[in-house]
Amino acid sequence: MSFSTVDFTLADGRDLVYLLVAIGFILALKGLSSPRGARRGNLIGAGAALVAIAMTFTDPAMRDHVAGVSHGLNLALMLIAMALGAVIAVPAARKVKMTAMPQMVAIFNGVGGGAAALVSITEFLKFPHGSVAVYKIFEVIFGVVVGCVSFSGSAIAFAKLQELMTGRPVTYPGQQAINAFVGAAIAALVVATLVTASVPILVVVLVLGLVLGVIFVLPIGGADVPVLISLLNSFTGLAVAASGFTLGSNLLIVAGTLVGASGILLTRMMSKAMGRSLPNILFSAFGSVITAASATGGDDRPVKSGTPDDIGVLLAYARKVAIVPGYGLAVAQAQHVARELADTLAARGVEVYYAIHPVAGRMPGHMNVLLAEANVPYDQLKEMEQANPEMPTTDVALVVGANDTVNPAAKTTPGSPIYGMPIVNVDQAGAVIFLKRSMRPGFAGIDNELLYDPKTTMLFGDAKDSLQKLVAAVESA
Repeated sequence: MSFSTVDFTLADGRDLVYLLVAIGFILALKGLSSPRGARRGNLIGAGAALVAIAMTFTDPAMRDHVAGVSHGLNLALMLIAMALGAVIAVPAARKVKMTAMPQMVAIFNGVGGGAAALVSITEFLKFPHGSVAVYKIFEVIFGVVVGCVSFSGSAIAFAKLQELMTGRPVTYPGQQAINAFVGAAIAALVVATLVTASVPILVVVLVLGLVLGVIFVLPIGGADVPVLISLLNSFTGLAVAASGFTLGSNLLIVAGTLVGASGILLTRMMSKAMGRSLPNILFSAFGSVITAASATGGDDRPVKSGTPDDIGVLLAYARKVAIVPGYGLAVAQAQHVARELADTLAARGVEVYYAIHPVAGRMPGHMNVLLAEANVPYDQLKEMEQANPEMPTTDVALVVGANDTVNPAAKTTPGSPIYGMPIVNVDQAGAVIFLKRSMRPGFAGIDNELLYDPKTTMLFGDAKDSLQKLVAAVESA
């Protein structure tokens, strides 16, 4: 048997394994499409990625000398880099609080985009001068621009979520004109790079790509960050796919395309759930205007507040209760107590379900992740479309840390910043209980008229503390 035959057979084997890995990625996405299969999907995706990494070390190209560096040194550098990544990522992922999960997703996503950009640049530096096809240069430029936008944009999203800077839109005079100028400059320099294959010009494109990512994200407010994270995730996928074309790696092309396509689909679904177009989310600086009500924490109209004992009796003798979680639940780390309250009510024969708004929280699926951490049964989780038909027959809607996602102004007040956004129709329940720290409005900066409705009762305080009191009250009712 000749060496060429052996190499062909090994290459065939790698291609087969990469095909199975690609199937694993598709199955992982399928699993992640529902809370019930999310854990399994994560494990399948992680396993497929591990196999892909292991197979990479069997590639004959790994034995080649690159830029005069020996195979042994290349291998050592790669293993050191992988070890450093593991040392940073594993403790960070294990110790991160659930309230900080959105910013971790943002920064990890940004690192992926930056890595794809670096790979593209490295390959560009290896191109033979004067004999490179234009489409190869375009693959590199695409990976560099999109990867840099994802990297710097994700860094700003991280800073907003981590409260290292204001979460509200950052606007300034001539913002749209500056954005347009930077975009036009990048387009012109891309053409110049395609014609000249100039490294200095590509470096300028890289810098402008980083600038574009920053100015692209600055005017986007915290309420729109879930959509932003999804979009930037799609950008990273596209950058990875571009680097796959540059490297001639079918697996990277498939993986990047899957991430890019799923991110775009999720972005579109979330935009629809907010009742707004994607351009409106990206360019309207939603939340930048603070109303008078938001500055004072509400108006002077009286509201009805209750004690945990009174509300506990109401819950204990209800037939059906809906728990509507929001970001306040995440901040208070109250998901475990919410599940305890639901179990206590179920033990008394009360039907309990959770009504989940698609953009509640700070990232796609944030509430689902929190409740899954508390081992809430999947059949109790109802998406907004499933929960709303149940509301007219629901005795009590318990709103925990949500505001804009249940505000009837989205249906009744044309001109409101949230008008047209689908909401959880808690106003149709027999009684509404709001767990809030204060009367301050949500991120949209507008009052929620439902707070002043005669059937609404307020329970002020930390969500976790209030839920613990409600558990005790229901048990003693």
